[in-house]
Amino acid sequence: MFKEIAKTAACRELYTSCPPASCRQEWENIPEDYRKSLIEEGDRWLDYPFPPIYATDFMDFGRTGNRGRYEDKLFSRRTILNALVLAECAQYEGRYLDTILNGIFLICGEAAWQLPAHNTYIRDTPQLLLPDVTRPVLDLFAAETGAVLAMAEYLLRESLEKVSPAISVLVNHNLKTRIFDPYLKEHFWWMGDGSSPMNNWTSWCTQNVLLAAFTRPLFHEMRKAILDKACQSLDYFLDEYGEDGCCDEGAQYYGHAGLTLFGAMEILNQVSGQAFESLYREPKIRNIGDYIRKVHVAGPYYVNFADCSPVAGNRGSREYLFGKRGGNEALMAFAAEDYQRQTEAERLNLEEHNLLYRVWGAFFHREMMSYQKEKPEETEDCYFPSAGLFVARDSRFCLAVKAGDNGDSHNHNDVGSFTVYRDGQPMFIDAGVESYSKKTFSPQRYEIWTMRSQYHNLPSFGDREQMAGEEFAASDVTCELGQEKAWIQMELSGAYPKDCVTSYVRHVCLEKGREIRITDVCKGNQEQAVLSLMTYEKPRLVWEGDICHLDLGSLGRCRIEGAVQAQVQEIPITDSRLKIAWHHNIFRTLVTFEGHRLVLVIPEGV
Repeated sequence: MFKEIAKTAACRELYTSCPPASCRQEWENIPEDYRKSLIEEGDRWLDYPFPPIYATDFMDFGRTGNRGRYEDKLFSRRTILNALVLAECAQYEGRYLDTILNGIFLICGEAAWQLPAHNTYIRDTPQLLLPDVTRPVLDLFAAETGAVLAMAEYLLRESLEKVSPAISVLVNHNLKTRIFDPYLKEHFWWMGDGSSPMNNWTSWCTQNVLLAAFTRPLFHEMRKAILDKACQSLDYFLDEYGEDGCCDEGAQYYGHAGLTLFGAMEILNQVSGQAFESLYREPKIRNIGDYIRKVHVAGPYYVNFADCSPVAGNRGSREYLFGKRGGNEALMAFAAEDYQRQTEAERLNLEEHNLLYRVWGAFFHREMMSYQKEKPEETEDCYFPSAGLFVARDSRFCLAVKAGDNGDSHNHNDVGSFTVYRDGQPMFIDAGVESYSKKTFSPQRYEIWTMRSQYHNLPSFGDREQMAGEEFAASDVTCELGQEKAWIQMELSGAYPKDCVTSYVRHVCLEKGREIRITDVCKGNQEQAVLSLMTYEKPRLVWEGDICHLDLGSLGRCRIEGAVQAQVQEIPITDSRLKIAWHHNIFRTLVTFEGHRLVLVIPEGV
C-alpha cells in the first residue's frame, strides 16, 4: 500500500505544516490563554539546572532490573526541553534560549539515546550493560529523541542561528550519526522483513525517523531512501492488523501504534505533495483510527487486556486529526468531547515526550474546543475477529470479553476473560500491568501475577492455569450482536495445558435492559474448577441456600449458581503504574464449582 505509492511519489518538500516560531502571525493566532499557559510552564523551567546522567544510572537496569530511575532522568530532559521550546515559540523574546541550549547540548552529549532495556542489536537477546557509542541502537526512544531535537531546531532555527550556526550543525551531526546512518545502514527488527511479527515499534520509530529527516535539508538521495524504507516498514506494520483495525496491544498502545501510523502518514503526505492522501479513507486505516472510540467505556475508562491499563489516556489533536483526514465525524466528535472535559493542565499534555504532538495540540486547540456535533452518536456494539474482542453495551452496562489467543504483543494469559462496567464504574476488572522491569520482558514474565490467568476472570484447575503462546487459544468462537441482546460463546480448553480439561465452554450474554448472564460448563477436568473474579470494590459474600451473592455495594450484586464455596482475597496495590487506575486495593474472589456448571447473573437493577 505505502510502498506502491512511494514508487511514483515526489520527495521534494520539507515537513512544514507546523510553522516555525518566526511565523509570528500563526503562533500569535493561538488563543491568548493557551499561549499564556505555555509561557507560564516555560517559566517553571527557566534557568533549570538539568541533572546529570551517570554511567551507573544506565547500568542500573542491567544490575537491578529497575527501569524507572534512569528513564525518569532521561524523559524529564526531553519534556522540560519541550516546555521551554514551546514557551519561546509562544513569546519569542529569547528569554528561554540559554536554557534550551543547555538542554540541547546535554542531550547531544548523552552516550546513548536508546533505553538500557533496549540496548541490544538482536530482538529478544540480553541487553548490553553499557552502550557502544560507535554503533548506536535505534530503538523507540532514540528515534523519539531524534524527533524532539529535530523539532526544537526546526521551530527555533532562525533564533538559534542568530546565537550561533554551530547549534544547527551540532543537531544535524547527531541526527546523522545516531539516526539516519543507522537507519539506512543497519537492520533493526522493527523495520520488518516480511515474516517477523511487528508491533507498535514499527510505526512509532518510523514516524520519528521521518520527522527528523524531513525537518532538515538533506540530500535528495538520502531523503528518498528514507521515504522508501519507511513505506516498506509501514506496509509490514499494516500486515499485522486485521481489517477490523483492532490493536491487539490494547487501548493504551493505540497512541503508540495507530496514532503513530497516522503521524507517519501526515509527514509522508506533506513531503510528497499529497500523494498519500487516499490512504486516510482506506477501510483498514479508518478502522485503525476508530478503534479507540469503540473500546471506550466512560470517562477515563477503556476496555483493557494485555499490558493495557483501564485508564488508557486522554484523547486530543491526533485522534481529532485522524478523524478529520478520514472523514470520520464520530471520531472527531469523540476526541473533541474528551479534550473539552480535560483540565487545562491535561490539555497542555505536559508529560508528553514528543514535541510534535504538543505543537499540534497548540494549533488545533481552538478548533477542538469549539467543535460540537449536533447529535452525538451512541457507540455501537462491536466484535473484532482479528483479536477476538467483543464489546456490548446498554444504558447501564459495558461488557467486554476477549477470545483470541495468548500470543498477542504484550500478552497476558487472558483468553476468555471478561470485564464489566456499570454506570461507567468498574465492577469486574482486568488489573492491567505493573511498572515495567527487567522481568517484564524475560522468560520469567508469567511469574508476574498480573500476567497470569489466575488473576483474570478465568478458571484454574488446582495449580494449572492458562499457558502463553499463540497455540493456546479459544476455539469454536461464535457471537451475535443484536438490539435486544448480544452474546459470545467459545471453547477455552485449548488455552490450558494438555489433559487439564477436556472442555470448558463459556457463554456470555448481555440481555439489554435486563441482565448479564455468564454460563461456564466444564467437562473432563481432573482437578476441581475454581473461578477467579477480580473486583475493584470489596465484595461481601451472602449465601441464600445454595446460591451465593457477591455484593458489590452501590454497583449491585452478582448471583452465583453452582458454587460450593467462595472466599475473598485482598490484593495490595503498591505499584506506581497500577495506582494510576486503582486508588485502593483490589479483590479476588475464588469460587469453587460444585459440579461442572457455574452461572453468574448480574441484574440491571441494583
